[in-house]
Amino acid sequence: MIQVRRAACRGHAEHGWLTSHHTFSFADYYDPEQQGFGDLRVINEDVIRGGGGFAAHPHRDMEIVTYVLAGALRHEDSMGNGSVIKAGDVQRMSAGTGVVHSEHNASRDAPVHLFQMWVHPDRRAYAPEYEQFTPPAGGRRGRFQVLVSGHPADTGLHWHQDARLLTADLARGESASLPIKADRMAYLHVIRGGLTTGGETLETGDGARLVDAGEIAFVADVDSAVLLFDLRRQHP
Repeated sequence: MIQVRRAACRGHAEHGWLTSHHTFSFADYYDPEQQGFGDLRVINEDVIRGGGGFAAHPHRDMEIVTYVLAGALRHEDSMGNGSVIKAGDVQRMSAGTGVVHSEHNASRDAPVHLFQMWVHPDRRAYAPEYEQFTPPAGGRRGRFQVLVSGHPADTGLHWHQDARLLTADLARGESASLPIKADRMAYLHVIRGGLTTGGETLETGDGARLVDAGEIAFVADVDSAVLLFDLRRQHP
């Protein structure tokens, strides 16, 4: 089964310094039918203008991943971390028992474009953690690359949940596939471009819930990039 959520249906916030699109309920955007998908709670697509940013604010008991597509984001937190997350970088922060952090555009002029995604941890009260890396760009060309995983054997960053976040870059006409076991489900988000899967055509900003999907196969209609969340199957 594939259930498509079009880009135009997402929540939208415009703050002058920030343009944000919310796949699931977040901040002032509330939809009782969009409270997450299994352990996946947040997919926010943000564009922060030059000089803008989020002042210091707290989180707890959440796995928070930031994936920068363009520009650079400056991060500081109460664990003592201070870093710049550049285009192509992935950052994972386990908020655990509590952390305070701030995020600002590292440039006074150029915007920074990013995705921030939240996943519920497998239990509460982990000690806060931070890690960051740059996945090799060639690893996602024409195939899926793991960015974050709860499985130690996987490359990339590691979070406290039985879930994986993957990405792929597909040239026009190129295809990729990924098996989803019967006890799993998946969420697909199109970063850019357009592709066909399960008889549905998806475009930039579209998402899809995939349940009982078996082997997920994608064909790119144009040059495309996607995110895919491989999640534990949860039944009503």
